[in-house]
Amino acid sequence: MNRRDFLKTGSASLVAAYVSSRRGLLRRVLAAPAIAGLSDPALQPKFATNVPNALDPGFIYQPDRQGRYKIKVGTALHKAGLVGPDGVTPVVTPVLGYGAQKDRIFTWPGRTFQVKSLSASGEPETEVIWANALDGVTQHLLPVDTSLHWAYSLPGYELNTIAASGIPIATHLHGGHSDFQFDGNPEFFYGPELPDGTQVVGPQWNIVPGGFTTKFRYDNNVPAGNLWYHDHALGITRLNVYAGLAGFYFVRDEFDTGEPGNPLGLPAYPYEAAFAIQDRMFRETGELFYPAFPGEPFYDDFITGEGANLPPGIFPGGGPTALAEFFGDHMVVNGKIWPKMDVEPRNYRLHLLNGTDSRFMAIQFRAVAAGATGLEGAGAPIPFYVIGSDQGLASSATETDTLLSEPGSRYDIVFDFKDLQGQRVIMTNLGGDAPFGGDLPGEWSFEYTDRIMAFDVAQMPNQADAFDANNIASSQPDPVPTSPKPRKVALFEGKDEFGRLQPLLGTAEPATDYAGNPINWPNTPAYADAGLVGQMEGAIAWHSPTTENPALGATEEWEIWNLTGDAHPVHLHLVHFKILGRQQINWDSHVDEEGFIPAGSTPADDGIYLVSQPVVQHNGLTGNGFRIVHPSNPDDAYGPVVPQPEGYVENAPKDMVTALPGQITRIKATFDKPGRYVWHCHILSHEDHEMMRVLHVGPGA
Repeated sequence: MNRRDFLKTGSASLVAAYVSSRRGLLRRVLAAPAIAGLSDPALQPKFATNVPNALDPGFIYQPDRQGRYKIKVGTALHKAGLVGPDGVTPVVTPVLGYGAQKDRIFTWPGRTFQVKSLSASGEPETEVIWANALDGVTQHLLPVDTSLHWAYSLPGYELNTIAASGIPIATHLHGGHSDFQFDGNPEFFYGPELPDGTQVVGPQWNIVPGGFTTKFRYDNNVPAGNLWYHDHALGITRLNVYAGLAGFYFVRDEFDTGEPGNPLGLPAYPYEAAFAIQDRMFRETGELFYPAFPGEPFYDDFITGEGANLPPGIFPGGGPTALAEFFGDHMVVNGKIWPKMDVEPRNYRLHLLNGTDSRFMAIQFRAVAAGATGLEGAGAPIPFYVIGSDQGLASSATETDTLLSEPGSRYDIVFDFKDLQGQRVIMTNLGGDAPFGGDLPGEWSFEYTDRIMAFDVAQMPNQADAFDANNIASSQPDPVPTSPKPRKVALFEGKDEFGRLQPLLGTAEPATDYAGNPINWPNTPAYADAGLVGQMEGAIAWHSPTTENPALGATEEWEIWNLTGDAHPVHLHLVHFKILGRQQINWDSHVDEEGFIPAGSTPADDGIYLVSQPVVQHNGLTGNGFRIVHPSNPDDAYGPVVPQPEGYVENAPKDMVTALPGQITRIKATFDKPGRYVWHCHILSHEDHEMMRVLHVGPGA
């Protein structure tokens, strides 16, 4: 039985061949209680609002006479298609949005950049001036947890508040091949200009030549690709993106031109569309809702359920507190709830961005009767072609009827609406409303998140087009590794100083720098008192010394060891990478359900096991993490190779990879620009709570 057969039968046993959960960390089925005052998805219209196309020429930014883009972040009232509790009256949603400086119209999502690569006779770089126009905004739209390691908790910034200094932002071009000064590093944040003419800027601005600047330069010497831009300010990325700060950025080259008659025969506008898929909760009056207090969705799962102890002096009334993950009960595409698109019976090219906080999606397309809003009587999943992903075209087109989409990823598909005249095709989701572990269908908390948007096929003859799946082929080179051995990094789940679940990155081996020298724990009281001395290893918080330090120009293979019970979408800044494959982690045969050697027992030395290790937090207090102990024969840590499950399409240059629990995921990348970048889990709630580390290329880490 293959994955496609499984999806038809619902057999839960099949996925055991694909994924092995970390011992003791069981799959979570989240509770999402309905609370008064929230929008009821059952009352909201489904497939009643036309979806905006992010590639509509009227939605694409235009440069000024000097070829520059001047973009601001501001506030707006947004029409998401919501109605009030009477089921009729439209309500609007206050959002943060991006907009051109000249018109100050801020939108969710932000309008689209479309630039030419250098090879397509474009400019060597694109210049974007990002401005924070949130002056006068003294409160975030969403609850801010100031106990986190966030912008205004850094040394020297503690006296700043949003009320006094504004909302900090830091725009990141996700997938960009950017010099580090223009990468959108979380510590490069900046607030709005204040009445006295000053502006709060992050601690890394002092290394930008010439001082503080919001003039970013993006490298155009790259192939065509579907990038995106979003906020990346330290500790509030999840909130700023949730409030609306995200948009598309397309690079076109001489092959993938985006124009009719392009050499690849790909559909072009109006038969090419870009969709940012997100999920949200709303108040019945239209405002965005984000849980952070007792009694709200997921609080019991991640706070009381984890035994966390939140001091009332820091968390009055039990919050606001960050929660480990978020799943919304309204599906949103390009800022509209459950929208629709009118299409002709022909091939369409669809760019699908997973812009959610935590939601892995398994996307299918199923035909229903015209006007249907549910899946009763829906046909079998309809096959389509995946022709590319994050950083460009695939090595070949893949035909599938199910596509696994991880948060932060982009997939480029061609769907043929021929012979579907007069029908509605619903884009559906099998991923569920819970942390993803590799099994499909997922666990569900909500009634309507199994459907995303609809396509209404015109009643007209089939239309001819030039698409041929055999024309798809990536021209991007596959470099040979120059490092003598793989770099072993790891994903952990620990607890912070308050006992909250804390996802963490770290190493699966003793850390060394770009020259092979040991990297040691800091010789300070906080680390010494925690017993962290000698060479760094295991779970490590964001602010600790850098352990991922490739040499400039190195091509490295990374092994990503996932010691958690959940899948994580791992993102590296600067680079694109090739996914090499996966294999199981071998556990020592004497470990208990938590992966430890029980008291009174000894290791069998035939696999890995875990030992506890303190994690020094940003405030000097300690949480709890882990370190891997490898067997005396290193080969015994590696289990069998895992075949790529159906629905995972990974034959394109990627900047996102799904690291499944209990597995080692291998990738290969070339680090060809020097300086300070980051790598992190792209579950936004995870990266805001320490599942992010500095990635520094070359000397100076």
